Amino acid sequence: MWKWTGAERPSFANVPALGQESVWDYPRPPRLEADQRHVQVLIGDHVLANTHRAIRVLETASPPTFYLPPEDIDESLLRTQVGDSFCEWKGRARYWSVVAGEGRLLEAVGWSYPEPTPAFAPIAGWLSFYPGRLHCKVDGERVLPQPGGFYGGWLTREIAGPVKGLPGTGRW
Repeated sequence: MWKWTGAERPSFANVPALGQESVWDYPRPPRLEADQRHVQVLIGDHVLANTHRAIRVLETASPPTFYLPPEDIDESLLRTQVGDSFCEWKGRARYWSVVAGEGRLLEAVGWSYPEPTPAFAPIAGWLSFYPGRLHCKVDGERVLPQPGGFYGGWLTREIAGPVKGLPGTGRW
């Protein structure tokens, strides 16, 4: 089984085309990067989030995860959800549900780090959303979800993989 050592892009990685970035060039541990593109998260026709102030988390083998400032989110629709998880880099995550039309609750559509590790303090209280559960867009492009259902990476045309989450990638 192949295991990434961080030395260089693996031979099975796709070569990025012009205007693309390879997930294999992202660091481990991950880094934060400000992103001023237009990011939207929608529930049907309702805009849940709308910002030009996202922060991307870039981590080896994963598509970027976009974190959005709470001021740019319609927090009246958010409900905390029971349960949490732990990230070795960012700390303990809290999960969020969203109230959709007619009082319907969409569970576990997003997460945040209320008290992240010092390296990730800039995203304290910011939220990210699963693009497989909500309609997420970056500069008008519909975001595809990271495969596998667990990770929350945002796949756009600019990303060259393969990405973590596909069968056989559990140790990446």
